[in-house]
Amino acid sequence: MKFVFTDKKVNLPNKVHAYAEKKVGKLDRYFKADAEAAIVFSVEKDRNQVEVTVRSGGTVYRVSESTSDMFASIDAAVSSIERQIRKNKARLEKRLRENAFERTVDEQSSFVPDEPEEEFKVVRTKKFPIRPMSVEEAILQMNLVDHTFFAFRDADADGAFAVVYRRNDGGYGLIADEQ
Repeated sequence: MKFVFTDKKVNLPNKVHAYAEKKVGKLDRYFKADAEAAIVFSVEKDRNQVEVTVRSGGTVYRVSESTSDMFASIDAAVSSIERQIRKNKARLEKRLRENAFERTVDEQSSFVPDEPEEEFKVVRTKKFPIRPMSVEEAILQMNLVDHTFFAFRDADADGAFAVVYRRNDGGYGLIADEQ
């Protein structure tokens, strides 16, 4: 697993990075050789925040944990990713390394007990024509129907599929296809 560390508004000693590499490295048994972990450290309002993003085989696992201690935040983030993987292990088996869930005798880990897997249930389907329009027009349409997101074909990007959404800070976001 490759590691990328980023410190935002904080200067951390190398032992924190080494600890994070050791703890996140334990997740390596789940991933194939191409896995990459991006770990972002920050301090906001006396809370030590750790954001871990692991990319492997086209799948992205992302967690953010915040505690009063940076080491505890790292531990919590690793536990959260492990919980995500275990919770969805049946769906993820094709994307994870073979034998990822088999324990070895000498292995010491913070295994989370298996949780029953919930079924993805589509409760409603809507069909509507997705027509080309500008981003501004899509935001206007979204506001007119009073939704928090709106799917459209971006006329400025040769009709590529895109989604505009309302952010919590009051602004707008755009999710666009990478053509």
